[in-house]
Amino acid sequence: MSQLRKVALVGNPNAGKSALFNKLTGARQKIANYPGVTVERKAGRIVLPSGEPVELVDLPGAYAFDASSPDEEVTRQVVHGEFPGEAAPGVLVIVLDAANLEQHLVFAQEVIALGRPVVIALNMVDLAERDGVLLDADALSQSLGVPVVSTVAVRRRGIEPLLEAIGEAFARTEPVEERPHLDITERRLEAKAIARAAILSRSARHRIESGLDRVLLHPWLGPPILFGLLFVIFQAVFSWATPFADALDGAIGGLSNWVVATFPSGLIRDFVTEGALAGVGSVIVFLPQIVILFAFILVMEASGYMARAAFLMDRLMQGVGLSGRSFIPLLSSFACAIPGIMATRSIADPKDRLTTILIAPMMTCSARLPVYAVIIAAFIPQTTVGGGIGLQGLVLFALYVSGILGAMVVALVLRRSVTAGAASGFIMELPRYQWPHPGDLLIGLWQRAWVFLRRAGTIIFTATVVLWILLSFPQAEPGESQLDASIAGHVATGLNTVLEPIGFNREISLALIPAMAAREVAVASLATTYAVDAPDEEAEATGLASTLSQRWSLPTALAFLAWFVFAPQCLSTIAVARRETNGWKWPAFMLAYLFGLAYLFAGITYWSAVALGL
Repeated sequence: MSQLRKVALVGNPNAGKSALFNKLTGARQKIANYPGVTVERKAGRIVLPSGEPVELVDLPGAYAFDASSPDEEVTRQVVHGEFPGEAAPGVLVIVLDAANLEQHLVFAQEVIALGRPVVIALNMVDLAERDGVLLDADALSQSLGVPVVSTVAVRRRGIEPLLEAIGEAFARTEPVEERPHLDITERRLEAKAIARAAILSRSARHRIESGLDRVLLHPWLGPPILFGLLFVIFQAVFSWATPFADALDGAIGGLSNWVVATFPSGLIRDFVTEGALAGVGSVIVFLPQIVILFAFILVMEASGYMARAAFLMDRLMQGVGLSGRSFIPLLSSFACAIPGIMATRSIADPKDRLTTILIAPMMTCSARLPVYAVIIAAFIPQTTVGGGIGLQGLVLFALYVSGILGAMVVALVLRRSVTAGAASGFIMELPRYQWPHPGDLLIGLWQRAWVFLRRAGTIIFTATVVLWILLSFPQAEPGESQLDASIAGHVATGLNTVLEPIGFNREISLALIPAMAAREVAVASLATTYAVDAPDEEAEATGLASTLSQRWSLPTALAFLAWFVFAPQCLSTIAVARRETNGWKWPAFMLAYLFGLAYLFAGITYWSAVALGL
């Protein structure tokens, strides 16, 4: 029995190949893995109008034959007839997403340049029309020099004309016109020209979105707009949140005063005021800042701007040996490094992925925000500079930028040493611009607020209780400081011998230990420590920011901020890094270099501030 001739579906991911494959083959398909790799092979049988059955193979989505993933390597080998046991396809059906025509034409040109029989399936034309774009399939066919069939796979539109075009491609005997081989830049320019020539009409909305992209993705205009937006966000985190944070602080202070006035003096009252309310309450007051920060992030994601920010950052990433593919995991790390590290699974290049994992903890996660906020509130005045720019928001913005720049420098060093290798390419489809749905935003904000409150009620509460016990026993003798007498005080004294050279005191040294459970526990630990060691009831009710401003010097406060810019995050982050790297080697390396940077820059900051007389 003669072997069936073969047709292969090729194209970018999300072009609708699978839907087209299912409509063409129906139930006549077989799914297995390609030999020797864990890449799925989907094959089925179609019948041409002539009655001839042929095999149809749905190849994995690819952006180029310059493979950067196992899926793309399989596609390259099968199309070129280099995969063991796989005959080269007789006809290649390139599936293009009509709504993202320009992007998909980049790879299509590379396939057409092979000189093999090709048919274009211009898929999802209904979505393009919904977006206000009407395409001319004949003009596209003339530009590419191959047949083009408009299809809507999910509705079976264009299936019969596509089968006829495949049959004609098999029957065609004249040689395919040889086309020049273009590099990636030339193909992108050609794709833009071809796509424009194929557009019959565009809606006003599509013209507006194209105009926005020309500005927001401009190599010189785009980055200042992005950093300007980030600057506005951090200004808003302080200016908008202050009334709500003050209200929460007042409520917690009032509750603490009520407990002091209602309950008799003793361990139970001390536990409630010095432990639970002083510790957990000092963190909860920063909930408004957390909510405002995530509100901006959710709006950027829902509007479609976040994906465009990834494209803008690709140039910066390339400069340090990474690609824009690392941007999304790093951006996720601003919320929490744990999902950020897990998101690196989308990075195909193993050295790119490892580098991204190692620098993810340097992104300023939401758990650091309470630490930054309490120090800024204590030591940075609520004044404006440069014509109305809030100084507190400016300092917060500088801290976030410091973490980003530090991560880029570390990535540059790593990519030229322990994770050396060439930067991989980055291609990403841009979503449509759209107005964020208020209901979705509210749900997203509630979920993130609940995560923060749940951490306050579990991890932070537990750490605060343990610390309060260690600070409260044994009881101090008359005239003796409770911190000096306590178990925690002895631990802090030992650790402070190492940290004192960088300007840290015993209270800071003690707070750094439970902060490894969660960054924001540092705030709760400081509040509990000062509450337990307070000389009288009035001092217990003093806000943490006010207490720090009285007991710390400015150089110490600045050194504390510098420490938290670089210090490794919670133990859960380290555990996830161990799981994602399959061992303790790289998490141990991560801990070592992050603690080293934290100690170094905290010391530099402290002694520089002292030298300047701050």
